[in-house]
Amino acid sequence: MPRHAANGTRVLADLATLRAMGAYKTGVHRPALTPTHLQSMHWLEAQLRQTGLAPTIDGIGNVLGTSGRRRALLCGSHLESQNHAGWLDGPLGVVYALEAARVLNGQFTDAGIDVVAWCDEEGHFGPFMGSRSYVGQLADKDIDAAVERTEGRRMRDALAAAGLAGRPRLQAQAGRYIGYLEAHIEQGDELEHEKLDIGIVTSIVGIWQFRITVTGTQNHAGTTRMAVRRDAGVAAARLLVDLDRRLPTVAGPRTVWTAGNITLSPGAPSIIPGRADILFQVRDADPAHVARIEAETRAAITDANAAGPCHIEIEQVRVGQPSHMHAD
Repeated sequence: MPRHAANGTRVLADLATLRAMGAYKTGVHRPALTPTHLQSMHWLEAQLRQTGLAPTIDGIGNVLGTSGRRRALLCGSHLESQNHAGWLDGPLGVVYALEAARVLNGQFTDAGIDVVAWCDEEGHFGPFMGSRSYVGQLADKDIDAAVERTEGRRMRDALAAAGLAGRPRLQAQAGRYIGYLEAHIEQGDELEHEKLDIGIVTSIVGIWQFRITVTGTQNHAGTTRMAVRRDAGVAAARLLVDLDRRLPTVAGPRTVWTAGNITLSPGAPSIIPGRADILFQVRDADPAHVARIEAETRAAITDANAAGPCHIEIEQVRVGQPSHMHAD
């Protein structure tokens, strides 16, 4: 075996071990700070110790193994999952980092590999709680206000139940890291389509989210004539079909958009919906492309309002700017 070769059998065994923690159908269900997530955190803690790293689980639930070298490359990902999710999203990057530390630490005298598993990277309690904490962008008040999105647990209560209350939150030491590297499975089909085994991320897209509100007239579905209906559901559907026709003409090569949540009110089978709410999301690495998408969307809404019979409004509810990776 080459001097710096990873042990593939060991990597697969580690991934299989993690897969068994919260196994659900073909994937896993391992939300942040649940018993199965805690089990995976303590498993990693033990593996880091065996690897010769100094492990710490901090007060937000991050697991960090430090090499003891003066400088280091920080590598890792996360161990918790989305609800009923895939088993490689997160653990792949943690196990790859662990294996790199096993193989490479000790080979160099001036730098090492530190391994990290961020807590709540999947946003059960809030956006990127663990990694934001590590770079000093998470205040105590943010933790106080954080509530789990599915079951309503307070994050403070979850941390206390995990035995982490009162522990300090680690923060990155200035000047220690020469970089950060995270391996991840592909979540689309770009590499597969191009018949490539691996790719390098050049940017993390920004996410812009809009709320589109369609207002019609709620009425009885059995007695209101079709000619006089102001059906908000039909107007919402027409708008989305129109956007699907118009937006490709102004989109960039990698722009994507999704109407991932559509709510009709009151949502009963015998009532004409008087209102439709659409959460509409646009992603791209270039804000200029998103600006064109937004302008065309607003133009489509203006045309729909002119045609009637419903009224449509749009508001921006989230802006996440893209991040471009270091060229090296």
